[in-house]
Amino acid sequence: MSSEGEFRIISVLGGVLSGIGKGLATASIARILQEYGYRTTGIKIDPYINFDAGTLRPTEHGEVWVTFDGGEIDQDLGTYERFIGRELGKRNNITTGQVYKSVIDRERRGEYLGKTVQLIPHIQEEIVNRILEAARGFECVLLEVGGTIGDHENIPFLLALKHLERRFGPNRVVHVLLTYLPIPGHLGEMKTKPAQQAIRMLSETGIFPSFILCRAEREVDQVRKNKIETYANIDAESVISAPDVRHVYSLPLLFEREGLGRKLLVKLGLPPRREPDWGQWRDAVYRLEHPQRSCRVAIVGKYVDSGSFSLSDSYVSINRALEHAGASRSTKVEVQWVDSKTLEHHPPEEILAPYHGIIIPGGFGGTGMEGKVEAIRFARENGLPFLGLCYGLHLAIVEFARNVLGLDGAATTEVEPLSPHPVIDLLPAQKEKLKVDGYGGTMRLGSYAAQLDDASAVCRLYRSTGRLDRDRERLLEWKEDPALAFRLGTVDLDAPAVLERHRHRYEVNDAYVDRMRQGGMAISGWHTKADGRVLVEFIELPGHHFFIATQAHPEFQSRLEDPAPLFLGLVEACERRAGAA
Repeated sequence: MSSEGEFRIISVLGGVLSGIGKGLATASIARILQEYGYRTTGIKIDPYINFDAGTLRPTEHGEVWVTFDGGEIDQDLGTYERFIGRELGKRNNITTGQVYKSVIDRERRGEYLGKTVQLIPHIQEEIVNRILEAARGFECVLLEVGGTIGDHENIPFLLALKHLERRFGPNRVVHVLLTYLPIPGHLGEMKTKPAQQAIRMLSETGIFPSFILCRAEREVDQVRKNKIETYANIDAESVISAPDVRHVYSLPLLFEREGLGRKLLVKLGLPPRREPDWGQWRDAVYRLEHPQRSCRVAIVGKYVDSGSFSLSDSYVSINRALEHAGASRSTKVEVQWVDSKTLEHHPPEEILAPYHGIIIPGGFGGTGMEGKVEAIRFARENGLPFLGLCYGLHLAIVEFARNVLGLDGAATTEVEPLSPHPVIDLLPAQKEKLKVDGYGGTMRLGSYAAQLDDASAVCRLYRSTGRLDRDRERLLEWKEDPALAFRLGTVDLDAPAVLERHRHRYEVNDAYVDRMRQGGMAISGWHTKADGRVLVEFIELPGHHFFIATQAHPEFQSRLEDPAPLFLGLVEACERRAGAA
């Protein structure tokens, strides 16, 4: 366990433009330092006033990442987890809203009596304390500050960074600036002026970068590196090229080609503990870039209105999970996002016939719902591989109730509160809480245990990937932790069980479960609450090529070197369909 004085902080700051890959750069550096033998973590600072990302619109802000302990976080935290292979908690995300709320709450409780509460020292101290808390137990802490240099919202966090640098010394707090070098089409020449301006603005805060990562369409040549060296007063060897790459997982390999890992260790005063082994990672990247097969998967969702620029961010974890599964099987998964609203006006065979499988992702509300139900019906009736996630499970239940069980008007009460057959509904305890407290605290967030039917296809997938054994170890650890034990319910640890993350409010209505089973649907996984209530977690249709849905979000635990079992199963089924076409 590291003491306060032993860990190092590597801040990653952005200049010129947002959205050029600070999260990927941060995650790549974290993975590199981990490969050199250091226990590494990541912290994301978001300067927005929102308390967390839970209420932000996905098409504007991107996907809401859910942590194992129930945090609703910026999607960059998911990137960190995917690269370093370690679960990060909600303490690893710091927002302006959280900081100011904590300080104001203390002021209202009288903890600052006789003092004027100000940006310095009180806000700064709160930020510093949150960073130190998230850093506890680690040796290298990657700290990404959202936004760009010059944003007014960043000022308190830059002040906190400068405080940490003074407190621990310049070799324990190292700054990395990610900037952009454009190549104007009418010139055809890479320009360094925007990078120079970013360096100047950062220096005005008293922060001087030790490394500059140069994002550009192409690799940065030595001429430009030398020019930045002159302006930034750092060695050209510390100017690192970060060109566009085909796959994001190439980035740490690219940085290592320029020796960034060892250069960072020298700056931090740390020796390499081991020689990095990139073999498995490099092999997976190779399979991504040189697949032997291909298949086409449609993601049928509603967050498509802002066009392709924001669409990919709305479902980024699903896209990554498909990449991971494809890399494992040397298969290129061609993903197309389909607006579910179009399926409300066109026959599904016109839209979905070209695909080898479909995914219905998580979501909220009734927009495009009937289009998703039609897509599920088409998949069920035509043997098209189908994976439903969260809301996708809800609508698979709705479709089955309507078209197999003949329950006219079956629906989720989220959309149809007066449905004659509320096959998806709030739990009684949730309804009571809504009457008193409103929507706060009524969602099931974070990881929960699910017992699996040993004979199910779902269980076979989790067993074949080794997840059952790994999750059993985690379940045993969580059982001894009071902060996490409630997430297990009354799970039998001697039988197959898994942990997956959730973000939902509505559940399958247990009054209809027996009818579902009698109609041919299998309940392949469930969570038993402490009060004895059983919640449906996984469903499947025996005899179908691949028809599985889960109440959880397994995409949040998919990794390049450890793909999510259900996504592996879907890709394999899509391959078979593509081969038979």
